[in-house]
Amino acid sequence: MSSQVTSAPTKTQVREDFGGRWIFILAAMGSAIGLGNIWRFPYIAYENGGGAFIIPYLVALLSAGIPLLFFDYSLGHRFKGSPPLTFRRLNKRTEAVGWWHAMICVIIGIYYAAILAWATMYIFFSATEAWGDDPNAYFFEEYLQMSETPALNFELVPGVFWPLLIIWVATLLILAFGVRRGIGLASAIGIPLLVLMFLVLIVIALTLPGSSSGLDALFTPNWEALLNPSVWIAAYGQIFFSLSVGFGIMITYASYLKRRTNLTSSGLVVAFSNSGFEILAGIGVFATLGFMAQAAGLEIGEVVTSGIGLAFVAFPEIISQAPLGLGPIIGILFFGSLLIAGFTSMISILEVTFSAIKDKTGWSRNTVVWTVGTLLALVSLFGFGTTSGLALLDTFDYFVNNFGIVAAAFVAVVVVAWLLRRLNRVVAHLNKVSSFRLGTVYKILVAIVLPVVLGYMLITEFLNQSTAEEPYGGYPEWYVNTFGWGMAIGIIVIAIILSLIPWPKNSALYTEQSSNEYPLDDTDPPLGKHASTTEPEQGVTP
Repeated sequence: MSSQVTSAPTKTQVREDFGGRWIFILAAMGSAIGLGNIWRFPYIAYENGGGAFIIPYLVALLSAGIPLLFFDYSLGHRFKGSPPLTFRRLNKRTEAVGWWHAMICVIIGIYYAAILAWATMYIFFSATEAWGDDPNAYFFEEYLQMSETPALNFELVPGVFWPLLIIWVATLLILAFGVRRGIGLASAIGIPLLVLMFLVLIVIALTLPGSSSGLDALFTPNWEALLNPSVWIAAYGQIFFSLSVGFGIMITYASYLKRRTNLTSSGLVVAFSNSGFEILAGIGVFATLGFMAQAAGLEIGEVVTSGIGLAFVAFPEIISQAPLGLGPIIGILFFGSLLIAGFTSMISILEVTFSAIKDKTGWSRNTVVWTVGTLLALVSLFGFGTTSGLALLDTFDYFVNNFGIVAAAFVAVVVVAWLLRRLNRVVAHLNKVSSFRLGTVYKILVAIVLPVVLGYMLITEFLNQSTAEEPYGGYPEWYVNTFGWGMAIGIIVIAIILSLIPWPKNSALYTEQSSNEYPLDDTDPPLGKHASTTEPEQGVTP
């Protein structure tokens, strides 16, 4: 496609921005530090070599996580747009990739809110230890009122529905205030508060009897695990899922940065802060699990769990057993941390979708937030505020993460690096605005290592599911085909359809500045050859 001058409207509108680099860093940290840092990393580390897992984890962070983070930053900052606008400006035929990112965020957003609703209620439950002697039965049977079959129904659960409604109202209010007064301010308050609360939780956890045995279980290295390929894949998977990369969040956030922003140093701060919090989470979680094991007279391996089981079953048991009246304090700190970490992540997830629609339609932020947001809230309320909500959440979560995010990240990297040959421009832009310069090693990591790792993860997970004796989670085949595979394929179809809709003249494509530095032409040299970083500005349209 050759560049040509057109009579499109003059780009005069200025895109929203964070107002400062550190607000962006806090917002990016708020997105990256989420539920997975607290309830997934400790278990993954324990199951994959303990202290030895730190080695593949750091290798994955340096060879894949940070390169993909820089990749997202460069695209968003260079093209000043949400994922659909960014990929449209990259090449008109790749817009669907951006809409794929936005649709992934729709799916995650509508079920993520339900977990935050649970955490909100468990803050109050912690004060009275409402779960009694059986936290497992209380959570699944009394609180969630989980139906015996996964088939969708609209039997509302008041204890989930009403806090879920509050979560949605609070989220939409913050997003309606915009990038500076909404997202930026929420992150500037939320992240320091989250770190403070979790540090207090760790201090308390370390004083509990048996905490040292929990830490020994987590950090004692099993060096033989390093010879197991699955351990390395687990490390790469944890990095991808915890950094909020590959599905549009960091592209969107980077589009709100000012013209001259040090992208690589900002990315390093975000990446290592995220990993640092995961280590803290591991210490806090396993110190308390060590106490739980000692109190129950069990081995640490018998009480270790992750995800929903850790948060809403294991921790309530710990709270009930805590000495000196510490239980309610531990509960409020733990579930409060879950709520804050998840809330800042949910804001970033929904911002991708809202920004995409705002860019394409030319609607105001308020119009998008309150129309589209209300529609998503209704789907969330009547999909996950019911007795069948947990099965739907479990299915959505598995398939959108393992087949949505991984596949979308794989396609984005392959499209930019190999099909369009734009990787030199990605690196050129990073080097033009950053102090930490990148070169051939970075190109190899993005063009070769990332596709190989992402492709291997995708194929392996697909083979595991397609050859399994029963459908995912033991759910009926029709259910998994509809809400698992059907959802994963459906969002791709919707993305393609949305990309075929023409951009109106009042859309961001025509009214907002299209570039932070210089235009991207269509004559990039092949991968590995030198690309100039000093092209003059030209009046061209994408």
